[in-house]
Amino acid sequence: MILAAKDELLQKPFQKGKHTKVAHKNVAAHEWDREEARNRRQHLISMNAFERHKKFVSDYVLYYGGKIEEFRRSTSKDKTDLDVVRENHRFLWREEDEEDMTWEKELAKKYYDKLFKEYCIADLSRYKENKFGFRWRVENEVISGKGQFLCGNKRCENKEGLKSWEVNFAYVEQGEKRNALVKLRLCPECSFKLNYHHK
Repeated sequence: MILAAKDELLQKPFQKGKHTKVAHKNVAAHEWDREEARNRRQHLISMNAFERHKKFVSDYVLYYGGKIEEFRRSTSKDKTDLDVVRENHRFLWREEDEEDMTWEKELAKKYYDKLFKEYCIADLSRYKENKFGFRWRVENEVISGKGQFLCGNKRCENKEGLKSWEVNFAYVEQGEKRNALVKLRLCPECSFKLNYHHK
């Protein structure tokens, strides 16, 4: 009797009574399921989006069957920014080119705006066929003086006797014939190549 009174004195008001029975199987299974779900959730949260996606795909294949190769994305139509710029590039942008601008055209226009359009760089490798390639200078070429203080031919680094030329550049772009008046600075040897069919 004294022992029971002592136990009552030691018991805190919020303390639950001692369990005398073993928990039912369903209670244990429910607790185990909750703990498992908590661990699985924690595992998924710790992954990044790509790892989580890969796990779900592999679980799907494991459960429903099939091959991982069926889920692989085709990379044949992938394009880099450089590919987009090459497809939509214009030597000279006109007002009508800027109508109905798509993001691809805007990217090409942004690249075009960064070019320096005072002097051109020329490709004179096919001068005997009367075929020339011209492009605007990029920042590194302007800094080094290529095309203004060095010969404007792509493959020539001559500094001596440079001559300025204004050339009517006829070209085909997007299936349309166009003309542009461009300025070049060339050494005597490259000037000869430029005027090969006019001498």
